[in-house]
Amino acid sequence: MSTQVNTVLFDLDGTLIDTNELIISSFLHTLGTYYPDRYKREDVLPFLGPTLTETFESINPEKVEEMIRIYREFNLGNHDLLVKEFNGVFETIRSLKEAGIKIGIVTTKVLMVVEKGLKLTKLDQFFDVVVALDHVQNPKPDPEPILKALELLGSKPEEAIMVGDNSHDILGGKNAGTKTAGVAWSAKGKEFLLQFNPDYMLENMADLLDVLEVDRK
Repeated sequence: MSTQVNTVLFDLDGTLIDTNELIISSFLHTLGTYYPDRYKREDVLPFLGPTLTETFESINPEKVEEMIRIYREFNLGNHDLLVKEFNGVFETIRSLKEAGIKIGIVTTKVLMVVEKGLKLTKLDQFFDVVVALDHVQNPKPDPEPILKALELLGSKPEEAIMVGDNSHDILGGKNAGTKTAGVAWSAKGKEFLLQFNPDYMLENMADLLDVLEVDRK
């Protein structure tokens, strides 16, 4: 491997597993409870990435906890129905693991829901470390969760790459000193991610194997 990268950190939603429909539906359900017919699909796309607290504080600071509860009830109740896996993810993660690459997840989701998604897509067998929202004070783009994952893996920022579908992932990686990769299947679009100058843009998750010079199975 010509690069010195031996560690890959992944965002979860919209990167490894296709939770876009679940998240959009959860926001529309929650906001529809308070503001009937005000929000459409395109209106909630900016909410993919930030924490629920950040999003709902910007909408109704008085009702944040209540809105989070309604969101999570719907989200959990519809999780297995609406979550799917992205093409090539399972095989790529397995190949990285078999090649001895250290892999972890850094997400703004709470651990219980992370574990549910990983188990559903059978990805739970591969990851060495999961840093979720409940493990940190400051979520991405703050470097804290990425640096925490690297510490747990015994890796240095210059040996790592952060892969994600949102600006928070790219900026978080840059703030932590890692290389960064955007995914072209981001719900916000490839052009949106390119604004943040990731080191790589993956058209398919298997492209990561080429970046790291790991043999494709």
